[in-house]
Amino acid sequence: MGVEHIPVLVEEVMTFLRCEAGRTYVDATLGGGGHASEILKRSAPDGILIGMEWDEDALSEATGALRPFGDRVRIFRENFIHLPDLMKNEFVDGILLDLGLSSIQLEKEGRGFSFRGDGALDMRMDQRMDQTAADLVNLFSSEELESIIFQYGEERWAKRIARAVVQEREREPIRTVEALRKVIYRTIPKRYHSRRIDPATRTFQALRIKVNEELENLKKILDTGWKILKKEGRICVISFHSLEDRMVKEAFRRLQREGEMRILTKKPVTPSEEERKRNPRSRSAKLRCAERI
Repeated sequence: MGVEHIPVLVEEVMTFLRCEAGRTYVDATLGGGGHASEILKRSAPDGILIGMEWDEDALSEATGALRPFGDRVRIFRENFIHLPDLMKNEFVDGILLDLGLSSIQLEKEGRGFSFRGDGALDMRMDQRMDQTAADLVNLFSSEELESIIFQYGEERWAKRIARAVVQEREREPIRTVEALRKVIYRTIPKRYHSRRIDPATRTFQALRIKVNEELENLKKILDTGWKILKKEGRICVISFHSLEDRMVKEAFRRLQREGEMRILTKKPVTPSEEERKRNPRSRSAKLRCAERI
């Protein structure tokens, strides 16, 4: 049985995308297929969904979930940066990017995305990629690690953590989630261990972003993805940390100034209190939407 994945801000996304029959939508981050299923239900009987996912485990889960929709679904194992090439001269009515990790990725042992439990320090979204988080941790210099942890994790203890990692790997390579987690726990002073956020959160986030080039990929899709939208077509982006949200906000503002897009969300849309209680992982989600002019 697959891991249940609960999509975030579903009603809000469906409202902004204006899912209707006869329209074509792209879910460029399929995950477990939750958002895609809703898009297909609400665009019945003949709406089309083009799904993209570069994580093989998530793709398998989504393919199974979307099988009942038959030939209304076209699924590709691709990084979303390839969306414009994939579409060629086709245009669509809506695009969704959900930048969060799916439950499938977080819960499966051996992927290294979660610091709860143990397993290989991998963190690759696409297993075809060469570089793992363990490679970064064991091969990068202290200065390089500090820069990654500070820039992508916004971690105040970045320098201390980087130095501690280098000292530890001289004794023994850091290959597992638990080994890295122990280094971080020992390095951050106990009085700064937060009850709300695990001390390892920011470092693990930073390594994952670096391994998968997440911010570089987001910049590419924000620069090019909107070009496949029809007039009045809409793009919705769900982000989960400040670096992503800032990039989306600035890209939409630039496109609005250039007369290409109209911003639909003056402020990001966030989950209701009810949704946060039902799905704690939704608490940091922010949704921004824009419409092609």
